[in-house]
Amino acid sequence: MWVVGMAAALSGVAADRLIPRGYYNAIDGKSEAELKTALFNVINPHTLISSYSNLPQYFQVTDVYPQSSRWWDMYSDIPLYAPSFRGLNREHSFPKSWWGGSTETPAYIDLNHLYPSEAAANMAKSNYPLGTVDRTKPLNFENGVTTVGIAVSGQGGGANLVFEPADEYKGDFARTYFYMVTCYQNLTWKYLFMVDNNTYPTLNNWSRKLLLEWNEQDPVSQKEIDRNEAVYSYQNNRNPFIDFPELAEYIWGDYRGQAFVLSEHLDGNYNPGTPELINPSQGSVLEFGEVALGSTMTARLLVHGENLTQGTSLRLRIYDNAETNGAAHFAIDGSNQGTVSASVANSPQGQWVTVSYTPRELGQHTTRLVISGAGIEGSVGVGLRGECLPVPELSAPVAEAASNVTATSYTANWSSPANEVVDYWVVNRTKYIGSSAETEQLLAEEPSLTITDFCGSESYTVQSVRLGYYSPESNAVSVTSAGISAVETNAQLGISRLPGGLLVTCSEPIAVLRIFAPSGRLIQTVTDVENNSFIELPAGVYIISSPQLAIPLKTIVNNE
Repeated sequence: MWVVGMAAALSGVAADRLIPRGYYNAIDGKSEAELKTALFNVINPHTLISSYSNLPQYFQVTDVYPQSSRWWDMYSDIPLYAPSFRGLNREHSFPKSWWGGSTETPAYIDLNHLYPSEAAANMAKSNYPLGTVDRTKPLNFENGVTTVGIAVSGQGGGANLVFEPADEYKGDFARTYFYMVTCYQNLTWKYLFMVDNNTYPTLNNWSRKLLLEWNEQDPVSQKEIDRNEAVYSYQNNRNPFIDFPELAEYIWGDYRGQAFVLSEHLDGNYNPGTPELINPSQGSVLEFGEVALGSTMTARLLVHGENLTQGTSLRLRIYDNAETNGAAHFAIDGSNQGTVSASVANSPQGQWVTVSYTPRELGQHTTRLVISGAGIEGSVGVGLRGECLPVPELSAPVAEAASNVTATSYTANWSSPANEVVDYWVVNRTKYIGSSAETEQLLAEEPSLTITDFCGSESYTVQSVRLGYYSPESNAVSVTSAGISAVETNAQLGISRLPGGLLVTCSEPIAVLRIFAPSGRLIQTVTDVENNSFIELPAGVYIISSPQLAIPLKTIVNNE
C-alpha cells in the first residue's frame, strides 16, 4: 500500500489515506481533459452494491459516528440511531433526476454519493443545485445544517432555489460532485443547473468556481477518509478527490495545463513495473445483504490488474476455514472456482465475473473468495456475506386521499400495516393527458410522496417492497384539480350518472370515447357516440377521455 503524502496545501490530513499500489498509475502525467478521462477509466468500472433495499446496511458501516450507533447525517442534527432507519431517507446527494432518474445506471446505487438524510431535510432540498443562499431574503427551509433558499447573484444556474450545506460539510459535497461528474461523464444530463453535456469540463462556470472554493475552505476530514476506505471495500473504486483534493485544481482550477505527476503526490516508492491486482483489493467485501429464501442475489466483481505475468492466469476460488463455513451458498460464474487470464486482467477493461448468493437455509452466511497467481505477491481475499430470511408476506397498502392539492402539485398518502417491515414503497402514478393515460413508477421512502408536476387529472396506487418482493396493489385514488362530480360537462360533451352506467350528451357525435380505470388500464373504447347514448358499466370510478375533450372527465358509476 502507498500512503499519500502532503503534496499540496489542499491535502490536509492526506497522510492517513491508504491507496493500493498501482491504482492511480493510469493518471500519471495527464492534465485537464485527458486527466479527467483517465480518472473516469479508473473509477467508472466498479463493483455494484447488492441492492437499493440494502443501503441502510451499508450506511451502518459508512455513515455512523465512531464508537457510536448514531447516524452521521450531513443534512440534519436530529439524533437518530442505527439499526433503525425510521425517519431517514436514502439520499442521492447528486440528484437522480439530473440524469433522468434511471435505475439502470450504476449512479443510482453508488455509495460515493448516497448518504442517509433526515426525511424533512431531504424533501426540502429536493433536486435543487448546491449554492450560497441569499440570507437577506426569506428562507424556504433552515434547520441549522441544511438551508434552502434563493441563491446569491451569479449562482443557481436558473433554479428557483439552492441547497446550502453547513460549512463543515461544504467540502464533502464539493468532492462528491467532482467524483460524480468524473465517474459519470458519459451520462446525458436532463437538468443543467450545474453541469453541461460534455465530458470536459462538465461543470459549468459558476459551479466550478463555487465547488473549488468549498474544496479549499473545507479540507478533507477524517470522516471522508474513513468513508472512502469503507466504500472502496464494497465497490472497489475510490473518490480520487478525497485521496488527492488538489486534483480538482489540475482539472478545473489554477493548475490547469500542468501535468499531474503521480510520484510527487505520494509518499514511498513509485514502482509502476510491479505485478499488481488493482481490483478487487485485499479486505474488500461483497455484501449481499438480506435475501429471501429461494432467491438469488448476484454481484459483478471487476478483476483488473497491472503488469500481471503474461501467459498465466489468476485463480479464483471460494474458500472456507474455521471461521467461515458458508461456501455452499456462493458461486463464481456458477462454480466454486474460476480463472481470469493475465492478458485480459491487464487490459484497461479488466474482466467482470459474476458472484452469486443462493441461500439454502435461513441464517447468516460468510465465506471468502481468494485470488492468487499471475505474479502477484501472496493472495487477495474478498469477503462474501449474506443473510437469508423467510419470504416476506406483504399486505396491500391502503391508499388515502391526496392532500395539499394545488394547480401544480399534491401529496400522495398511504399506509401499511404497522407490523410489516417495508424497505420502500412504489407509487404507480397515472397521468391522464388528452386521450392518453401515462403511467410511471416512483420510489418513496416514507408513506407519502409529493408530486410537483401535477397535470390536473391523475390517479395513483401503491405497493410496498421488501427483499425484492412486491405487495398487491392498493386501492386507486384519483386526484383532480376540479374534483369528482355527478355531471361534468364542457361545450361539447356531458356525462351523467345513471344506475349501471353513464348517459352521454353531446352537441355533435363523438368519434372515439375511451374509458379508463383510475390505474390507467383501458376498460372500453366506444366509437361514433351519439347524443343520449347509454354506456353500461359496473360500479366504480372512471376516467372518460376523447380527442374532442380539452381534459379527461372523471365520474363514478353506482349500481343503484
